[in-house]
Amino acid sequence: MMNLLTIDVEDYFQVENLSGVINISEWGDYQVRVEKNTDKILNILSDFNMNATFFVLGWVAERYSEIVKKINNAGHEVASHGYEHKLIFNQTQEEFREDIRKTKQILEDIVKTEVVGYRAPNFSITKDSIWALDILKDEGFKYDSSLLPVKRKKGGLAEAKRKPYEISIKEGLLMEFPLSTVKIFNKNMSFSGGGFFRLYPYCFTNWAVKEVNREGLPVIFYIHPWEFDPEQPRVNASFMNRFKHYVNLSKTEEKFKRLLGDFEFCSIREYIKVNG
Repeated sequence: MMNLLTIDVEDYFQVENLSGVINISEWGDYQVRVEKNTDKILNILSDFNMNATFFVLGWVAERYSEIVKKINNAGHEVASHGYEHKLIFNQTQEEFREDIRKTKQILEDIVKTEVVGYRAPNFSITKDSIWALDILKDEGFKYDSSLLPVKRKKGGLAEAKRKPYEISIKEGLLMEFPLSTVKIFNKNMSFSGGGFFRLYPYCFTNWAVKEVNREGLPVIFYIHPWEFDPEQPRVNASFMNRFKHYVNLSKTEEKFKRLLGDFEFCSIREYIKVNG
């Protein structure tokens, strides 16, 4: 089974868990570490001869275009993660359209090819922001990977399907690649990346990937460059947000290499090419 590997390219000071103490206007005051951490991921993927889809934040691409060029030149797919990591349900439709249009242009100017994929910050396409899918289609995107089929406080759409599918919207059809969940006692449980990957023991992740694959479904996995950086500066957020952000950072690289050694992964672009 070919699974899908995705990287959300953003720096440690841009994440939602720290947004309560770090304002967007202050981002320029923080030490930038996304370049070396993305390089670390690119080197690992090269060692395992695997490709991924990199959802790049427009703010990062605009200032550090060499990162995007390295990703593209290594044969990986470059896709959009929006410009300023703003939750979609906190934006107006006009603000969202401007955000994705701006980021798409920045990325396409760098890679000299069409950018067709999008992922919302913090998977923030919900019932209240499902209108975003129509705008994505209207702005030339071919697929989205923002739906998380679970109930959660910020983001999540529990009724979303658990497999890649064409979602019917006003503008027509848009391919959707929802984040993977595993069924436990008939409930969807998140496991496929980020804090879940760092928190759970690797044996659980290995079991969950195999369970999803047994259903005939590819696992859609995600990770961030800052998760490979246990030496990053500590930010004085709330206890719970600090726990979510910093738990087991020192174990990410080892677990990630085990994952790539145990399972086959490709980019979303490659998956679409093979599966239509």
